[in-house]
Amino acid sequence: QVQLVESGGGLVQAGGSLRLSCLASGTTFSINTMGWYRQTPGKQRELVAYISSGRSTNYADSVKGRFAISRDNAKNTVYLQMNSLKPEDTAVYYCNAVTSYRGSYYAGHPMYDDWGQGTQVTVSS
Repeated sequence: QVQLVESGGGLVQAGGSLRLSCLASGTTFSINTMGWYRQTPGKQRELVAYISSGRSTNYADSVKGRFAISRDNAKNTVYLQMNSLKPEDTAVYYCNAVTSYRGSYYAGHPMYDDWGQGTQVTVSS
């Protein structure tokens, strides 16, 4: 059974930093491309960053240059370092393995149907 547990969110002022963690159990973690998603009320969940099994990374334009994704396969954990946070980064953040569609992970779907509880990030102005 897949279990995804996110942590590390909180309330921070604009310009601040947070580091999110996601522990993935019951998955083939080391061979999966892992991603961080975020969701705000009334909007679809969006992929903001992903990291391949070979540690190649990619970021949505909205977070490029400010966020950094990394992984520790020995700990089945993926991280998201968030710097220079903006109020528009306020969201619930989730992790999942990602699949690609026509060569694009942003067009693909999350691998697992069972999402974790997410971790709330709130950035005040």
